[in-house]
Amino acid sequence: MLVNWLNKLERKFGRYAIHNLTMYLIGGYIIGYGIYFLMPGLLNWLTLEPGRILSGQVWRIITWVLVPPGGSIITTVIMLFLYYSLGTALERTWGAFRYNVYIFSGILFTVIGAFILYLITGGVAGLGVYFSTYYINMSIFLAFSASYPDMELLLYFVLPIKIKWMGLVYAVFILYDLARGNIVTRVAIISSLLNFVLFFFSSRKIKPYSPKEQARKAKFRQQAKTHMNYKNGARHKCTVCKRTELDDPTLQFRYCSKCNGNYEYCQDHLFTHQHIQ
Repeated sequence: MLVNWLNKLERKFGRYAIHNLTMYLIGGYIIGYGIYFLMPGLLNWLTLEPGRILSGQVWRIITWVLVPPGGSIITTVIMLFLYYSLGTALERTWGAFRYNVYIFSGILFTVIGAFILYLITGGVAGLGVYFSTYYINMSIFLAFSASYPDMELLLYFVLPIKIKWMGLVYAVFILYDLARGNIVTRVAIISSLLNFVLFFFSSRKIKPYSPKEQARKAKFRQQAKTHMNYKNGARHKCTVCKRTELDDPTLQFRYCSKCNGNYEYCQDHLFTHQHIQ
């Protein structure tokens, strides 16, 4: 089940999660806008073109996320501010790791969708214009709508409306695009929103961290901070054998809830050590 898979991954790789990921995405857009205004021709070298990737232009697998959305400057600034607020709220609610998985899976599914479409169409060129981060940004909005359905936003800064109704309107627009679009449009939409489908229809048991849990996790990180800096930059150290992740990258470390203090143990001593009181 997806929720169990996520929990296992978080326990093993959670410390590598990128915090404040939305800010990095917006930073990528800023770079994209800089290219658009200073060297617009360069954007053609950044799009997601499977044929050119297979020809050796492998950077396109990543650089397409830099291509900024269209629209006026004012609309774009408002959009970026909105998605920063929504993305940051989701990261605080789910935790950085799950939010990372959500965003990066959307990016991965989009790349896979582009290659599937390339095979279906027999290697047609110019598919990059159909793949952008538009629907990935849309998945952030839909995820927020599902997590906070009763939160109100000011539509046009005047009209208060619950976000679940806005999410429903966006969902109708998406279904309309799917119904009237061709195979290219459908693959682009489905691949970009597959992360939302997986998270909210295949794993309904995923629950957000409550404010109490968020406060507890923040307090624990603050208390443990002084214990997470060791020689040569190691972040984990067994209280018993003194080994760190630098000695053996396969070691897993856990804090003992029965010890009086922030004492960390490797997998070999987590259940065999004497509790410190």
